[in-house]
Order: sequence, then C-alpha cells, then structure tokens
Amino acid sequence: MSIFLFCIVLLANLVIGIFLGISGIAGFLLPLIYVGFLHMPVHDSLALSFLAFAVSGVLGAYSYWKMKQMDLKLALFLSIGSLPGAFLGVQINVLTSDFLVKLFLYLFVLLAGLSILLKKNKGEAEQKRSSLLDHRLFVMLLGFLTAVICALTGAGGPILLVPLLASLGVNIRVAVGVGLLNSVIIAIPSMAGYFSRANLDSTAILIVASLLGTVIGILTGTRIANKVPIPQLKLLIAIITIVSSVYMLATLVLGA
Repeated sequence: MSIFLFCIVLLANLVIGIFLGISGIAGFLLPLIYVGFLHMPVHDSLALSFLAFAVSGVLGAYSYWKMKQMDLKLALFLSIGSLPGAFLGVQINVLTSDFLVKLFLYLFVLLAGLSILLKKNKGEAEQKRSSLLDHRLFVMLLGFLTAVICALTGAGGPILLVPLLASLGVNIRVAVGVGLLNSVIIAIPSMAGYFSRANLDSTAILIVASLLGTVIGILTGTRIANKVPIPQLKLLIAIITIVSSVYMLATLVLGA
C-alpha cells in the first residue's frame, strides 16, 4: 500500500467531509474518486464510501441537532423507509456487472451535478411546508426510494434528500441535518453488504485514512457551516462533478 494512495484517500475524505458538513452534498464524489481516478474495485470503493458516510452522518447530525437544526420526527420516518431500501440497493448492485454499476454511478453523479447547477437558488427564506410531509406513508416511501438509489450507486443520502426536502418546504439547514442523519441509516446495511465482498487486506489501512479525513473534515465543515455562502459552494461542487463524471463516462465507454 503506497503512501501516495493513503494520502489521496485522506485528502479526499477531508475535503468532502468539509463539503458534507457545510451543505450535505458532495458525498457522491467519493466513489467517483475511488472507482474512476484511483481504479479501486467497485465493492472496496463503495465499502469505504459508506464508512465515510456513516461517520460523517453521525458527527454532522449531532452538530446540527446541537444547533437546533434537526427534525427528529421527519428523520425517523424517513429512516424507517430507508433501511429496507438500502438492503435492496446493495442486492441490486451485487447482481449487476461492474460495467453497469460504474455506468449507473457516473450517470447519477452527472445528473446530480446538473441538478445542483440548474436548480434556482431561493436563498434560505422559509417556504410553506408541504402537507405531504404530514403523511407518514409518503415520508417512508421517500426514504425507501432515495435509499435504493444511494445504496446502489454509492452516492450518499443527502444529495437526494436535501434538495427534495428543501423543495417540500423544509428549511435548508434542517434539511442538511436530516439528510446527514438519514445517511447513517443508509450506510449501515450498505457497509455490511459491501465490506463482506471487499478485499479487507488491501482496504485496512485505507479505513484509517478514510476515518481520519472524514472526522476532521466533518467537524470543520459543521463549524463553518453558517459562514460559507451556499450558492458559491454548490456552484463549485456542480462544476467539479459535471466535468469529472463526463470524463469518467467517456473513459468507460471508449474503453469498453
């Protein structure tokens, strides 16, 4: 295991941990870096990614809860749906070829980047909360569907939940807190599924790098969350995401 690889994983988790702490998005870049740029096996990459999502989710959600930017009732019913959804997403991934998994991942990341770029910024002003969020079945179904997609692609929960909840009238900061907490529920069965198929000999030292970078990153991100302009951060993430995913898609298709 090279020092270079250790440092790249540490740095990637540090930077993305900061982004997650601030905005709840960017977790989907981790599997893109692992699979696309470091050429790590898919299951190893997803196992490490979901480990980072679990740690960042716990630390980030606790920080947002302390700042009174958390809706525990909403998070609970989302998580009830997310748990079986995550199990299903992992099983679909296992039954799918590496080429298709990479294709799904790169396409999903591209769509995520485009959605961030094209979504109109409405600031942090309060919107009227949708009555749909009062229906537990709807909330559980929302949790189930987002978890299936996230567990299948390794994209992380907040990238879907934060914009969806915000569009339903949830305050953006609360949406980030709920998304981080829900990402823990998605990560637990996903980690179990992917680590059981990963090469633990080669990933053991990378787990240390992942944990170290994620902890420092998420704690830094949540500390400066209220000081960083979200629109500029989202624009930067969107541009990096779109360029990276287009490059990876081209490489995958041309190399097939």
